[in-house]
Amino acid sequence: MDTLVHQISPPNFPKNQNPQHHHNHHHPSSPLDQQQHPQDQAGIGSVSSLLLAMNTNINNKPNNNNDKRYVPLLVVNYLCLFVGSVSSSLLSKYYFNHKGSSRWVSTWVQCAGFPLLLIPIFVPYHLLKFTERKPFTRFTPKITIISIFIGFLLGINNLLFSWGNSYLPVSTSSLLLSSQLAFNLILSVIIVKQRITFSNLNCVILLTLSSVLIALGSNNDKPQGLTRSKYFIGFFSTIGAGLLFALYLPLMEKLFRRVYCFEMVMEMQLVMEIAATVLATIGMALDGGFSEIRNESKKVFDKGEKVYWVTVFSNVVTWQLCFMGTAGMVFLTSSITGGICMTALMGMNVLGGVLVYGDEFGGVKAVSTVLCVWGFCSYVYGMYIKMRDDKRNNSSGATTATTTMEMVNNNDGGV
Repeated sequence: MDTLVHQISPPNFPKNQNPQHHHNHHHPSSPLDQQQHPQDQAGIGSVSSLLLAMNTNINNKPNNNNDKRYVPLLVVNYLCLFVGSVSSSLLSKYYFNHKGSSRWVSTWVQCAGFPLLLIPIFVPYHLLKFTERKPFTRFTPKITIISIFIGFLLGINNLLFSWGNSYLPVSTSSLLLSSQLAFNLILSVIIVKQRITFSNLNCVILLTLSSVLIALGSNNDKPQGLTRSKYFIGFFSTIGAGLLFALYLPLMEKLFRRVYCFEMVMEMQLVMEIAATVLATIGMALDGGFSEIRNESKKVFDKGEKVYWVTVFSNVVTWQLCFMGTAGMVFLTSSITGGICMTALMGMNVLGGVLVYGDEFGGVKAVSTVLCVWGFCSYVYGMYIKMRDDKRNNSSGATTATTTMEMVNNNDGGV
């Protein structure tokens, strides 16, 4: 039987796709199934057997069976997102602080860490023997093609993000990227029929205001030699990156609804990251990116070549943690939750800069951080209330079905 990371299913898992249904195609029937088969073979039907099947379906819902495992996996994924986002932000700042400036490095590091995904894909099956499911089981050609397509979108998003960062001041870039959360909410409503609630709308507004304040509080970081043409290239590149990422999250959620275990999420993420890396590598080869990196590491970076490559590969790892955590959050919750978590971490990135690099922490940044924490905590509390209510409703439904079945069995026994 699959363990934590392989059986878990998201709260919004489609009702007609129960992972245990797929699992039973390859394994012996359960005792309940074996008890029902003789009746089916004999052509005997009764109200009690029907209610027994209904009760079995209720009790086998992924949410009920996996409540104890769902929360730990959710926490692990958010920790990956948290560590990856904050660390990649600090490492990127270290890179730029010491005269690094290559947009190709910035693009490539965001996706080149895909080999790390082989660990959660192959280790549980081959080494730990935690699961009976072989990697890439039920990974259809259609899922592969869709994953490659989304991976190319991700690669274009990475390139636009890097172009925007290389041309725009951080304040302007942050201000433009803050709009992605509003776009994310709108596209989630259109693509995956996300329901707008007070909790998520309140959080989107607070986090957007927080991002705007962060941008307004960073008005002294204009790059040298910023021409009008470069400004407009950076402006539209950043807008495009925000829109693409806002589209990327709900598309992932829609794709993940075809998935019945967390391992498949990592497998699709691997294909996406490989596609994004291929796109980045082709771009680097055509635009002289490889020679640019070699020149930068030997002649430009003021901490030396060894520190340069340590910085680059450390950023590769942290960006991969960030995307792994994002994919897990989208699978376990929703695309809007993934967007909210990433936007909320912008405030944490500001605090990281204060603690590590001694950045100034004035009143504007303080208010921004408070709004960020307030918005995120209100959303988490809304999620907690919803999970608690769903658990109560599921428990009530299961109890009612069990009681009804027992009553019918008693009546059958008296006939």
